[in-house]
Amino acid sequence: MTIRNPFGLLSGAAVIVAAVGAFALGAEPTKAQVAAKVESQTRPNFGVLLDPPTRRSYAPRRDRNRYDYRRHRPDWGGPGYPPHRPGGEEIVLVDCGGNPGTGAVEDAVRRVRPGGTLVIRARAGACVGWLNIDKPITIIGEGGFDPRDWARAEPTLQAPDGLPCMTVAQGVRVEIRDMVFASPRAGDAACIVGYGAEIVMNRVGFRHAGDEAAIYADGGLLDIRNTVIDARTIAPAVVADGATLNMWEAVVSGSQSGIEITPTAGPPSRLSTTTILGTNAPNAFGPRSIGVIVRAGRDYGRVEIDNTAVCGFVEGVVVEGASVSIEGSRVCRSDKGVVLYSGELRLADSRVRATTVGVAAAAGNAVVVNNVFAGMREVIYREPRANVQASGNRVWSQHVCRPQFRDRYRGRYEPYWRPGDGWECARGAYPRDWWGQEDGMLGVEYYDDGYALDGWDDYQNGDGWYDRDGRYIQDDRYRGEDRWSRGGGGFWGR
Repeated sequence: MTIRNPFGLLSGAAVIVAAVGAFALGAEPTKAQVAAKVESQTRPNFGVLLDPPTRRSYAPRRDRNRYDYRRHRPDWGGPGYPPHRPGGEEIVLVDCGGNPGTGAVEDAVRRVRPGGTLVIRARAGACVGWLNIDKPITIIGEGGFDPRDWARAEPTLQAPDGLPCMTVAQGVRVEIRDMVFASPRAGDAACIVGYGAEIVMNRVGFRHAGDEAAIYADGGLLDIRNTVIDARTIAPAVVADGATLNMWEAVVSGSQSGIEITPTAGPPSRLSTTTILGTNAPNAFGPRSIGVIVRAGRDYGRVEIDNTAVCGFVEGVVVEGASVSIEGSRVCRSDKGVVLYSGELRLADSRVRATTVGVAAAAGNAVVVNNVFAGMREVIYREPRANVQASGNRVWSQHVCRPQFRDRYRGRYEPYWRPGDGWECARGAYPRDWWGQEDGMLGVEYYDDGYALDGWDDYQNGDGWYDRDGRYIQDDRYRGEDRWSRGGGGFWGR
């Protein structure tokens, strides 16, 4: 029989009490650290919370094996599915007729020899299937696709519910032309997925609805031209994670965020002549609404954006630890136009429309030259760790372009505008044609951001002056310079 020692029980209890006490003492600094971290992240800066979005804020990092094609086609790779060998068919034409579950399009992929061509005909409805590409091929839609006639475009290939439209294996190059992909019930699957592959698309359309991106590339090359991407998702419509992304003459719309790029040290990614349209509504939950976000990767990469419009997002362009050049582009209908959390930014010859701030820099180096800013309360905001070089910028804003008045002659005041740090206020109304290329694309009626000073035209013609409160005083007796030297004596600067 075992006899318990009461002193042993007491000693054991003492050890437990000591451990709990030590845990409690160690928890206090932890609570203090958490409180300090929360305070630092929520402290406002001129109404701009320069708190960068956390990495993968909308979804966990993708697993390379998350899409199991064998479950979709159990015979894939087995005796009934022999390995691909040269000597297959050079050109394969498949007419699926919209019959789901037949596996016709998957079998057609198997029949194409490496380097061959798969032609998909969808006269009786879209082919339904999952294209698992493990060899270099070209995929062409027989019906063709015109991005200018997007409203009437019919799907060529539709993904099974909860599955991708296409996956491309490591090191494989696939070229896609004249196709319309549809994934109306994608769930957590992307429509196009590539892992270290080269995916080249020209005249392609996407209709995607789900929780993931419409196009996701983990490494490799993603080349998109003459393409329309309608992605109804809270994730970015296009994700290039360590991949080189080239977009030209593309339209991206419908998603809460537009494009996410994590560049590599290789060739720069480039967005050219592209339009990225957001939902034009602030998000009350979920990840931030960002037009283009360039994230920091293991290597310091570069992204070039030119002749591109980014409209309808809370934050237009966000840079985190990379080098980004924006030239000849438009950022519009945003709360914060361009935000630099770290890295390098060059913004030149572009137009930025925002309600809070045009360019906000938390850290890094920014060069802001020869741009047009409109609507914001703060043109350029910088924190101590940021270096901003600005020059030649013009501003239309009723908030920052209100004039001041100085006594020119015995109670007769003249207006003047103090130049900003690298910018100056423009005179006159904001051009309507510029508006049409910016907020007008979202159907917003014209609004003049220029500050209209009462009686300014007459004052410019040499008539009248202003009082100390900025009210225009009409007087035709003294015109031009006489209004500053006659009617009471005295000289300017008395």
